[in-house]
Amino acid sequence: MKLGLSSYSLYSALKSKELNILEAIEWTAEQGGEHIEIVPMGFSLDENPDLADAIRQKAENVGIEISNYAIGANFITEDEEQFEQEVERVFKQVDIANRLGVKLMRHDVAWRPIGETSFQQFEQDLPRITDACKRIADYAAEYGITTSVENHGYFIQASDRVQALLHRVNKVNFKTTLDTGNFLCVDENPIKAVKKNIQHASMIHIKDFYYRPEKYNPGEGWFQTTCGNYLRGSIIGHGDIDIYEIIKVIKHSNYDGYISIEFEGMEDCKKGSKISLDNVRRIWEQV
Repeated sequence: MKLGLSSYSLYSALKSKELNILEAIEWTAEQGGEHIEIVPMGFSLDENPDLADAIRQKAENVGIEISNYAIGANFITEDEEQFEQEVERVFKQVDIANRLGVKLMRHDVAWRPIGETSFQQFEQDLPRITDACKRIADYAAEYGITTSVENHGYFIQASDRVQALLHRVNKVNFKTTLDTGNFLCVDENPIKAVKKNIQHASMIHIKDFYYRPEKYNPGEGWFQTTCGNYLRGSIIGHGDIDIYEIIKVIKHSNYDGYISIEFEGMEDCKKGSKISLDNVRRIWEQV
Protein backbone atom coordinates (compact mmCIF):
# COMPACT_ATOMS: atom_id res chain seq x y z
CA MET A 1 0.00 0.00 0.00
CA LYS A 2 1.24 3.48 -0.90
CA LEU A 3 -0.62 6.34 0.72
CA GLY A 4 -0.79 9.73 -0.93
CA LEU A 5 -2.98 12.61 -1.94
CA SER A 6 -5.20 13.54 -4.84
CA SER A 7 -4.35 17.04 -6.02
CA TYR A 8 -8.14 17.58 -6.00
CA SER A 9 -7.86 17.68 -2.20
CA LEU A 10 -5.96 20.95 -2.59
CA TYR A 11 -8.31 22.37 -5.22
CA SER A 12 -9.31 25.47 -3.25
CA ALA A 13 -5.63 26.44 -2.77
CA LEU A 14 -4.88 25.74 -6.43
CA LYS A 15 -7.91 27.73 -7.57
CA SER A 16 -7.02 30.72 -5.38
CA LYS A 17 -3.35 30.53 -6.48
CA GLU A 18 -2.22 30.00 -2.89
CA LEU A 19 -0.42 26.98 -4.34
CA ASN A 20 0.51 25.98 -7.85
CA ILE A 21 0.61 22.30 -8.78
CA LEU A 22 4.39 22.07 -8.35
CA GLU A 23 4.11 23.53 -4.85
CA ALA A 24 1.25 21.10 -4.14
CA ILE A 25 3.52 18.18 -5.04
CA GLU A 26 6.21 19.45 -2.68
CA TRP A 27 3.66 20.05 0.08
CA THR A 28 2.34 16.50 -0.31
CA ALA A 29 5.83 15.08 0.07
CA GLU A 30 6.40 17.20 3.17
CA GLN A 31 3.28 15.67 4.78
CA GLY A 32 4.64 12.17 4.23
CA GLY A 33 2.65 11.37 1.10
CA GLU A 34 4.22 8.63 -0.98
CA HIS A 35 2.47 9.65 -4.18
CA ILE A 36 0.28 12.32 -5.71
CA GLU A 37 -2.65 11.78 -8.04
CA ILE A 38 -2.92 14.45 -10.72
CA VAL A 39 -6.40 15.88 -11.28
CA PRO A 40 -6.28 18.88 -13.66
CA MET A 41 -8.52 21.22 -11.68
CA GLY A 42 -7.09 24.61 -10.79
CA PHE A 43 -4.59 24.16 -13.63
CA SER A 44 -4.59 22.74 -17.16
CA LEU A 45 -2.30 20.38 -19.06
CA ASP A 46 -4.21 20.41 -22.33
CA GLU A 47 -2.11 23.04 -24.05
CA ASN A 48 0.83 23.02 -21.68
CA PRO A 49 3.10 20.00 -22.26
CA ASP A 50 5.96 21.75 -20.47
CA LEU A 51 3.92 21.73 -17.26
CA ALA A 52 3.40 17.97 -17.56
CA ASP A 53 7.16 17.57 -17.85
CA ALA A 54 7.69 19.88 -14.86
CA ILE A 55 5.20 17.88 -12.76
CA ARG A 56 7.02 14.65 -13.56
CA GLN A 57 10.38 16.20 -12.71
CA LYS A 58 9.12 17.81 -9.50
CA ALA A 59 7.73 14.51 -8.21
CA GLU A 60 11.05 12.85 -8.94
CA ASN A 61 12.96 15.63 -7.21
CA VAL A 62 10.92 15.42 -3.98
CA GLY A 63 10.93 11.62 -3.99
CA ILE A 64 7.27 10.74 -4.53
CA GLU A 65 5.46 8.95 -7.35
CA ILE A 66 2.74 10.19 -9.65
CA SER A 67 0.11 7.51 -9.19
CA ASN A 68 -2.81 8.31 -11.44
CA TYR A 69 -4.16 10.88 -13.87
CA ALA A 70 -7.89 11.54 -13.41
CA ILE A 71 -10.06 13.43 -15.88
CA GLY A 72 -13.72 14.00 -16.64
CA ALA A 73 -15.50 12.63 -19.71
CA ASN A 74 -19.07 12.09 -20.88
CA PHE A 75 -19.94 9.79 -23.75
CA ILE A 76 -23.65 10.62 -23.59
CA THR A 77 -23.77 13.02 -26.53
CA GLU A 78 -26.38 14.46 -28.83
CA ASP A 79 -25.00 12.84 -31.98
CA GLU A 80 -22.30 10.57 -33.38
CA GLU A 81 -19.99 13.45 -34.30
CA GLN A 82 -19.90 14.71 -30.72
CA PHE A 83 -19.33 11.17 -29.47
CA GLU A 84 -16.31 10.76 -31.73
CA GLN A 85 -14.97 14.14 -30.66
CA GLU A 86 -15.20 13.12 -27.01
CA VAL A 87 -13.41 9.83 -27.64
CA GLU A 88 -10.65 11.67 -29.53
CA ARG A 89 -10.35 14.20 -26.70
CA VAL A 90 -9.82 11.39 -24.19
CA PHE A 91 -7.20 9.81 -26.50
CA LYS A 92 -5.26 13.08 -26.16
CA GLN A 93 -5.63 12.88 -22.39
CA VAL A 94 -4.08 9.41 -22.52
CA ASP A 95 -1.14 11.01 -24.31
CA ILE A 96 -0.83 13.45 -21.39
CA ALA A 97 -0.96 10.57 -18.91
CA ASN A 98 1.90 8.93 -20.74
CA ARG A 99 3.87 12.18 -20.69
CA LEU A 100 3.35 12.33 -16.92
CA GLY A 101 4.80 8.83 -16.69
CA VAL A 102 1.75 7.24 -15.04
CA LYS A 103 0.47 3.74 -15.67
CA LEU A 104 -3.03 4.45 -14.30
CA MET A 105 -5.66 6.81 -15.67
CA ARG A 106 -9.25 7.40 -14.62
CA HIS A 107 -11.73 8.85 -17.04
CA ASP A 108 -15.40 9.41 -16.30
CA VAL A 109 -17.79 7.85 -18.77
CA ALA A 110 -21.27 9.32 -18.44
CA TRP A 111 -23.32 11.90 -16.62
CA ARG A 112 -27.07 12.39 -16.42
CA PRO A 113 -29.18 14.44 -13.98
CA ILE A 114 -30.68 12.47 -11.10
CA GLY A 115 -34.07 12.33 -12.80
CA GLU A 116 -32.55 10.45 -15.76
CA THR A 117 -30.50 7.85 -13.86
CA SER A 118 -32.91 4.91 -13.94
CA PHE A 119 -31.61 1.40 -14.56
CA GLN A 120 -33.56 1.33 -17.81
CA GLN A 121 -31.67 4.42 -19.00
CA PHE A 122 -28.40 2.84 -17.89
CA GLU A 123 -29.13 -0.30 -19.93
CA GLN A 124 -29.96 1.85 -22.95
CA ASP A 125 -26.71 3.83 -22.69
CA LEU A 126 -24.44 0.92 -21.78
CA PRO A 127 -23.52 -0.18 -25.33
CA ARG A 128 -22.35 3.31 -26.30
CA ILE A 129 -20.37 3.75 -23.08
CA THR A 130 -18.84 0.29 -23.50
CA ASP A 131 -17.69 1.10 -27.02
CA ALA A 132 -15.90 4.24 -25.87
CA CYS A 133 -14.21 2.52 -22.93
CA LYS A 134 -13.00 -0.36 -25.12
CA ARG A 135 -11.45 1.98 -27.64
CA ILE A 136 -9.77 4.11 -25.00
CA ALA A 137 -8.44 1.06 -23.14
CA ASP A 138 -7.00 -0.28 -26.41
CA TYR A 139 -5.35 3.07 -27.11
CA ALA A 140 -3.95 3.26 -23.57
CA ALA A 141 -2.62 -0.31 -23.80
CA GLU A 142 -0.07 0.91 -26.35
CA TYR A 143 1.49 2.90 -23.49
CA GLY A 144 1.05 0.14 -20.89
CA ILE A 145 -1.62 2.25 -19.15
CA THR A 146 -4.60 0.80 -17.29
CA THR A 147 -7.72 2.95 -17.59
CA SER A 148 -10.55 2.95 -15.08
CA VAL A 149 -14.05 4.13 -14.34
CA GLU A 150 -14.84 5.67 -10.96
CA ASN A 151 -18.09 5.16 -9.05
CA HIS A 152 -18.91 8.79 -9.62
CA GLY A 153 -21.63 11.15 -10.79
CA TYR A 154 -24.88 9.34 -9.83
CA PHE A 155 -25.38 7.55 -13.16
CA ILE A 156 -22.43 5.09 -12.95
CA GLN A 157 -22.04 5.19 -9.18
CA ALA A 158 -23.60 2.04 -7.75
CA SER A 159 -21.32 -0.99 -7.43
CA ASP A 160 -23.48 -3.17 -9.70
CA ARG A 161 -23.41 -0.61 -12.52
CA VAL A 162 -19.64 -0.30 -12.29
CA GLN A 163 -19.33 -4.08 -12.48
CA ALA A 164 -21.74 -4.26 -15.41
CA LEU A 165 -19.56 -1.86 -17.38
CA LEU A 166 -16.35 -3.67 -16.43
CA HIS A 167 -17.77 -6.98 -17.57
CA ARG A 168 -19.04 -5.54 -20.85
CA VAL A 169 -15.71 -3.89 -21.66
CA ASN A 170 -13.81 -7.03 -20.58
CA LYS A 171 -10.29 -5.64 -20.96
CA VAL A 172 -7.43 -6.57 -18.65
CA ASN A 173 -6.39 -2.91 -18.59
CA PHE A 174 -9.84 -1.51 -17.76
CA LYS A 175 -10.69 -1.52 -14.07
CA THR A 176 -12.27 0.77 -11.48
CA THR A 177 -11.03 3.66 -9.40
CA LEU A 178 -12.79 2.66 -6.20
CA ASP A 179 -14.01 5.66 -4.20
CA THR A 180 -14.95 4.39 -0.75
CA GLY A 181 -17.28 7.29 0.01
CA ASN A 182 -19.05 7.87 -3.29
CA PHE A 183 -21.33 4.86 -2.97
CA LEU A 184 -23.21 6.80 -0.31
CA CYS A 185 -24.24 9.33 -2.98
CA VAL A 186 -26.55 6.68 -4.40
CA ASP A 187 -27.54 5.46 -0.92
CA GLU A 188 -25.49 2.27 -1.12
CA ASN A 189 -23.76 0.95 2.00
CA PRO A 190 -20.08 1.84 1.50
CA ILE A 191 -18.70 -1.17 3.36
CA LYS A 192 -20.75 -3.67 1.36
CA ALA A 193 -19.98 -1.88 -1.91
CA VAL A 194 -16.23 -1.80 -1.24
CA LYS A 195 -16.30 -5.53 -0.49
CA LYS A 196 -18.09 -6.14 -3.81
CA ASN A 197 -15.74 -4.09 -5.99
CA ILE A 198 -12.34 -4.21 -4.28
CA GLN A 199 -11.13 -7.06 -6.51
CA HIS A 200 -11.69 -4.85 -9.57
CA ALA A 201 -9.79 -1.80 -8.26
CA SER A 202 -6.74 -0.34 -9.96
CA MET A 203 -6.81 2.73 -7.69
CA ILE A 204 -8.51 3.60 -4.39
CA HIS A 205 -9.82 6.93 -3.13
CA ILE A 206 -10.63 7.23 0.55
CA LYS A 207 -13.31 9.81 1.30
CA ASP A 208 -15.58 10.58 4.24
CA PHE A 209 -18.96 12.30 4.49
CA TYR A 210 -21.24 13.71 7.13
CA TYR A 211 -24.70 12.21 6.65
CA ARG A 212 -28.17 13.53 7.52
CA PRO A 213 -31.51 11.90 6.65
CA GLU A 214 -33.86 13.49 4.14
CA LYS A 215 -36.22 14.91 6.78
CA TYR A 216 -33.48 17.04 8.38
CA ASN A 217 -32.29 19.62 5.85
CA PRO A 218 -29.00 20.95 7.30
CA GLY A 219 -28.83 23.94 4.95
CA GLU A 220 -25.95 25.46 3.02
CA GLY A 221 -22.93 23.32 2.17
CA TRP A 222 -24.75 20.01 1.75
CA PHE A 223 -25.90 18.10 -1.33
CA GLN A 224 -28.49 15.39 -1.75
CA THR A 225 -28.21 11.72 -2.62
CA THR A 226 -30.42 10.05 -5.20
CA CYS A 227 -32.92 9.28 -2.41
CA GLY A 228 -32.85 12.81 -1.00
CA ASN A 229 -30.56 12.33 1.99
CA TYR A 230 -27.91 14.95 2.72
CA LEU A 231 -24.12 14.68 2.51
CA ARG A 232 -21.21 17.00 3.17
CA GLY A 233 -17.55 16.17 2.69
CA SER A 234 -15.55 15.79 5.90
CA ILE A 235 -12.02 15.27 7.11
CA ILE A 236 -11.44 11.53 6.87
CA GLY A 237 -12.24 9.98 10.22
CA HIS A 238 -14.48 12.87 11.31
CA GLY A 239 -17.54 11.92 9.27
CA ASP A 240 -20.24 9.28 9.52
CA ILE A 241 -18.70 6.57 7.32
CA ASP A 242 -17.12 3.69 9.25
CA ILE A 243 -13.58 4.41 8.06
CA TYR A 244 -12.08 1.79 10.36
CA GLU A 245 -14.13 -0.95 8.73
CA ILE A 246 -13.49 0.41 5.22
CA ILE A 247 -9.73 0.39 5.77
CA LYS A 248 -9.93 -3.05 7.33
CA VAL A 249 -11.63 -4.38 4.20
CA ILE A 250 -8.93 -2.84 1.99
CA LYS A 251 -6.06 -4.04 4.18
CA HIS A 252 -7.36 -7.61 4.32
CA SER A 253 -7.98 -7.79 0.57
CA ASN A 254 -5.34 -8.54 -2.04
CA TYR A 255 -5.13 -4.86 -3.01
CA ASP A 256 -1.58 -3.56 -2.75
CA GLY A 257 -1.62 -0.43 -4.85
CA TYR A 258 -2.04 3.32 -4.42
CA ILE A 259 -4.50 4.84 -1.97
CA SER A 260 -5.37 8.52 -2.42
CA ILE A 261 -6.83 10.80 0.17
CA GLU A 262 -9.67 12.76 -1.45
CA PHE A 263 -10.64 15.56 0.90
CA GLU A 264 -13.56 17.78 -0.12
CA GLY A 265 -14.69 19.25 3.17
CA MET A 266 -15.37 22.88 4.08
CA GLU A 267 -12.26 23.21 6.26
CA ASP A 268 -8.98 24.69 5.02
CA CYS A 269 -7.86 22.23 2.36
CA LYS A 270 -4.28 21.90 3.61
CA LYS A 271 -5.35 21.30 7.19
CA GLY A 272 -8.09 18.89 6.14
CA SER A 273 -5.75 16.97 3.85
CA LYS A 274 -3.02 16.73 6.47
CA ILE A 275 -5.36 15.44 9.19
CA SER A 276 -6.91 13.01 6.72
CA LEU A 277 -3.50 11.63 5.73
CA ASP A 278 -2.50 11.22 9.36
CA ASN A 279 -5.79 9.55 10.27
CA VAL A 280 -5.70 7.03 7.45
CA ARG A 281 -2.07 6.16 8.21
CA ARG A 282 -2.89 5.67 11.91
CA ILE A 283 -6.06 3.67 11.28
CA TRP A 284 -4.24 1.44 8.77
CA GLU A 285 -1.78 0.47 11.50
CA GLN A 286 -4.57 -0.14 14.02
CA VAL A 287 -6.94 -2.37 12.06
